[in-house]
Amino acid sequence: MSLKSTLCAATALTLVTAGGAFADAHSATITIATVNNGDMIRMQGYTDQFTAETGIAVEWVTLEENVLRQRVTTDITTNGGQFDIMTIGMYETPIWGANGWLVALDDLSAEYDAADILPAMAGGLSYDGTLYAAPFYGESSMVMYRTDLMEAAGLEMPAAPTWTFIREAAAAMTDRDAEINGICLRGKAGWGEGGAFITAMSNSFGARWFDMDWNAQFDTEAWANTLNFFKGMMDESGPAGYATNGFNENLSLFNQGKCGMWIDATVAASFVTGADSTVADSVGFALAPDNGLGKRSNWLWAWALAIPAGTQQEAEAKQFIEWATSKDYIELVAANEGWANVPPGARTSLYENPNYQSVPFAQMTLDSILSADPNDSTVEPSPYVGIQFAAIPEFAGIASEVSQEFSAAYAGQQTVEEALAKAQAITNEAMEAAGYR
Repeated sequence: MSLKSTLCAATALTLVTAGGAFADAHSATITIATVNNGDMIRMQGYTDQFTAETGIAVEWVTLEENVLRQRVTTDITTNGGQFDIMTIGMYETPIWGANGWLVALDDLSAEYDAADILPAMAGGLSYDGTLYAAPFYGESSMVMYRTDLMEAAGLEMPAAPTWTFIREAAAAMTDRDAEINGICLRGKAGWGEGGAFITAMSNSFGARWFDMDWNAQFDTEAWANTLNFFKGMMDESGPAGYATNGFNENLSLFNQGKCGMWIDATVAASFVTGADSTVADSVGFALAPDNGLGKRSNWLWAWALAIPAGTQQEAEAKQFIEWATSKDYIELVAANEGWANVPPGARTSLYENPNYQSVPFAQMTLDSILSADPNDSTVEPSPYVGIQFAAIPEFAGIASEVSQEFSAAYAGQQTVEEALAKAQAITNEAMEAAGYR
C-alpha cells in the first residue's frame, strides 16, 4: 500500500464506506471522524477486515486537522449526533469526559488489555481515573535531520541539542540554489498546528501562557525571545511561505529532500524513513532542543478514538475501538508493512517487543514521550496542566486567535511586538470574561 497515493486521495473531506457488501438492511453502520494524517489513512485501508469480522460497516469522514477540531467540537457541544466515533486528543478528552459528553471506556474486554496502554497516554486520556478515549497512537516531538547534509556541513548532531546549535546547523545546511531549507517548522495558524509548536518551544525559553493568577504572559521577555528566535531562524533558513505550513506540508517538503531538519511529531519518523521518502536512508533523530533552562521543547499528544454520549451505536463503536487500538491491529500492520510502520507510542508491550526495538527511531520516540511532563512543563510555576496547551475549556478558542496573530507576524504582516501585544489583550480579555481574573 502506497502512503503517498492514499494521502493524495484524502481530500479535505473524504467519505469512505468500508465493506459495502456487508451493509445490508440488518447491518449496523458507524460513522467516524478522523484526521487526514498517514496513520489514520492507513487504518482506513484495513477497515474491510473489521467489517468482514463483525458485519459492521464504517463510514469515514476524513478532515484536515484544524477542520476536524472545529467539526467535532461543534458536533459534541450541540449534541449534533453526526459521529459515532471521534478522533480527539489529550486536550479535549479530560474536559469532555468531565462534562459527560463521552462514553466511558471502563468496560473494554480482558483481551484488549487496557493496562498495557502507556501510563502517560492513559493518564492524558482519562478523567478522574476513567479512560474516555483509546490511543490509536501516541507521540512526543523530536528532531529529524538529514545525516548527509549534516556531515557535509561539517557538523555532528548531539543527542540532546540546544536551540543555538539548531539555528547554526540550519544556516549551514541551507542551499537556496538547490532548494534545500535548513529547517522546516510549523507556522500555520491553529492551536494544534503552529500554536502547539510555538507553545512547546516557548517552554524551553522560559515562557508560559499564564502566571499563577491567570494573567497572560505575552508581554514578557521570554515570549519575545521565543518569537524573535523562531522568526529569525525561519526567515534565514526556512522555506518560503512557512507561515502557512503545518505537519503535512512539512512532511511533504522533508520527503522531497527539501529540509535539512524538521522538528515535529515523533510519529513522522516512519514516514520520513519509509517508501515515500526520497531521503529515507539519510535520516537521523535527536531529542527536541532546549536552552539550558531545564525544559526541552517536546510535547505530549495522542490521537485517540472516543465515543460521543448519545450515539445509537455505542456497542458497535466500542467493537471498532477495541479492534483499531489493539495489539492485534499492531501485528496486522507489522505483517503487511513492517514494524517501522505500526502506530507507535500507545502500548508498553510494543517497546518490549524485540522486533520493534530494532526500529531505528523506537528508543528516541520512547525517550521523548517519557521526558514530557504535562504537570511540570514550564520553568516558572504555571496554574495549568499541559505542555503545548493549557488544559482549560477556553484555551482552544483563545489559542486559535493568538496563533493567527503569530502567523501574521511570521508572514511579515505585522511585527512580533504587535503580535505579542494583541495576544496579551486577546488572552486577558477572554480570561476575564470567563471569570479567571
